[in-house]
Amino acid sequence: MRWGATSATVPLDWSKRASSAGLRRPLQASRRRVAVIAALVTSDYLATALAIATGEILLPSSSWAWPEAAFALFAVLLPLHAYLGLYSCWGSCPIERLRLRALSALGLGAVTFIALPAWHAPVDIAALGMVAALLFVVGHYLESLARLALMRAGLWGASTILIGSPDKCAQMGRMLLAHPKLGLKPIGIVTDQAEDARSETTLPLLCGLTEAHRLTGLAEVAIVAASDLSESDMTEALRLSRLPFPHVIVAESGGGIPNLGLHSRNLGAAAGLELRFNLFRRGNLLLKRLIDLAIALPVALAAAPLVIILAAAVKIADPGPAFYRQRRVGRDGSVLDVLKLRTMYGNAEERLREHLQSDPRAAAEWARFFKLSDDPRVLPGIGNVLRRSSLDELPQLWNILRGEMSIVGPRPFPAYHMSGFDPDFQVLRVSVPPGLTGLWQVSSRSGGDLAVQKEQDLFYIRNWSIWLDLYILLETVPAVLTARGAK
Repeated sequence: MRWGATSATVPLDWSKRASSAGLRRPLQASRRRVAVIAALVTSDYLATALAIATGEILLPSSSWAWPEAAFALFAVLLPLHAYLGLYSCWGSCPIERLRLRALSALGLGAVTFIALPAWHAPVDIAALGMVAALLFVVGHYLESLARLALMRAGLWGASTILIGSPDKCAQMGRMLLAHPKLGLKPIGIVTDQAEDARSETTLPLLCGLTEAHRLTGLAEVAIVAASDLSESDMTEALRLSRLPFPHVIVAESGGGIPNLGLHSRNLGAAAGLELRFNLFRRGNLLLKRLIDLAIALPVALAAAPLVIILAAAVKIADPGPAFYRQRRVGRDGSVLDVLKLRTMYGNAEERLREHLQSDPRAAAEWARFFKLSDDPRVLPGIGNVLRRSSLDELPQLWNILRGEMSIVGPRPFPAYHMSGFDPDFQVLRVSVPPGLTGLWQVSSRSGGDLAVQKEQDLFYIRNWSIWLDLYILLETVPAVLTARGAK
């Protein structure tokens, strides 16, 4: 059904509905923007101060003029971040914001390198590089904390109306509510299919399409939810995109397009969209491999003493080998022997079989997650510590050095776990290198069922970039430290 094709349009009191939906007047929106900017600028100020203070502590003998450096960094950082859109609560997803922060850190380093000699201040390349790296990493974490505080205060996100068919608006609304970091807060829908809208979604129905212009100035963003990429629907979507809102987004809600690898192209009188599947390009795979080696080799050497201590603790807890190889499905369906510190009893499979036969709830949990919240196979004490901290995964650095795995990628699963996915997805999943950590680990971990795992692995494969890998690496640190979702 084409949008607006029904005559069953119910007259709507748009002003009352707009008020009840929480549409912000310009003054309210301005106050919210001021609060967002203040919080993000404060996080940048703290990041700059911490980076400079850490540099001064770690490099006390440096000839660098730290006070002048701090002034130069912060003086350039504010307008640069404003220009890059980093003081807005919407427009860039966290992964894109991370890329912009990296560009900002490089730019700040370059400007400081040029500016300090003009002030007759000495320049220390090692200090400059360390401070730029610290500013990037610390700035990312402090921005995440500021964003979390703003979300809890209800200040993060632009008021967003959804335009189109009720089912697609409902689907888009659920997606946006599940990903509040995107900064798009759905507050109502605009459609002519009023009766269908009431049964499809709990979002308030604001008005019909012919009255949408009355919401101008009340909603900051309008999203036209296209049902698919058919010519008729896209034509209708483009027509609706001419509505008088400051920002109009035409969205394909099917999830089949790699949104992080999407680039517009000028084709003369026509508009083109280029889709890039970066993870299937040979040059990107080579770059990913070089990064794996650069990270895995020093970390493996540094972690070796800890692994020896943990192996001794496992031996004390239960006789038998401290390490074990678990057979999993590797790249292109090959057999992959994943190395792990042993966290389970020697007769783990027998214990599992007996437990599932005697406990229907456990059997249902295993069928959904292929994991148990109360697993009888796990060694008491050291086994739980290793699993909750993910330290049992450290030996897999050897798999990475051998080229069997990557630092970041879909986790290698046992054959029985892979069998829970449909055949087409199984083929796609094993077409890329498996990883030590992945999007599922930092998002849902053991709390996500097979459907969630598939959704997040699909997103990673379709949207891979160096920045996505870097984002997952940075998010892995708090996920491991807080044992978020671990079982």
